[in-house]
Amino acid sequence: MLSGLSSSSDLSLDQLLEKLSSGSLRQKRSLVPVVEKAADQLAGMGAAALKSFDREGDDWAAGWILQILQRHQPSALDALLNGSCGWFVTASECNVDYSPLQQALLEERFEDADRLTSAILRQLAGKHAEKRGYVYFSEVLSIGGLDLVTLDRLWIAYSQGRFGFTVQARLLTALNGRYDKLWPRIGWKKDDVWTRYPGSFDWSLNAPEGHMPLINQLRGVRLIDALLNHPALVARR
Repeated sequence: MLSGLSSSSDLSLDQLLEKLSSGSLRQKRSLVPVVEKAADQLAGMGAAALKSFDREGDDWAAGWILQILQRHQPSALDALLNGSCGWFVTASECNVDYSPLQQALLEERFEDADRLTSAILRQLAGKHAEKRGYVYFSEVLSIGGLDLVTLDRLWIAYSQGRFGFTVQARLLTALNGRYDKLWPRIGWKKDDVWTRYPGSFDWSLNAPEGHMPLINQLRGVRLIDALLNHPALVARR
């Protein structure tokens, strides 16, 4: 039995990890506070705490364990990572280094992670996008799908499944493709006024679902629409 937990959470550590790896979304989210209370026990397990999770996937339960260790047992996390650039595998067709982004997400520095994501999108779109400082919607289709998937995976994995391109896409679908309804749903607009960047955005796990990563909505819907409908991301919905 996990020490310090309420009777409603009387799970052994093995049972907790089993429910995290195989439970439903609702079950996993109910265990979020339980995982944090188990930080010391998880630290004692080392790499074994993550043995049921796929490093090439986007299971946010694994990301949450890593974030909890970062919060409460950073030395144990360092030992677990053993000098690697991050626990999740980050494949790239363009040799992009995703370690700064993964580190920012791990440390819950979401504003930094958002800026890094924008910079990576410009890099993926090419030299002209990097020079002008933003991506044209017409450049999105040429971006390699593997890299967009890596970006999406990292955001999902380190946000309890709350943030990411495919999260935004699913919300949009549920709203019948109405971007005017998506903006307030994800916190980019309130009372018909655009949320002021960056100070009025919520750079935390308490932000509305789909709040991040930020795509410059002030340029209209064409860029975000092109991203959310990129074939590699459509295949992940």
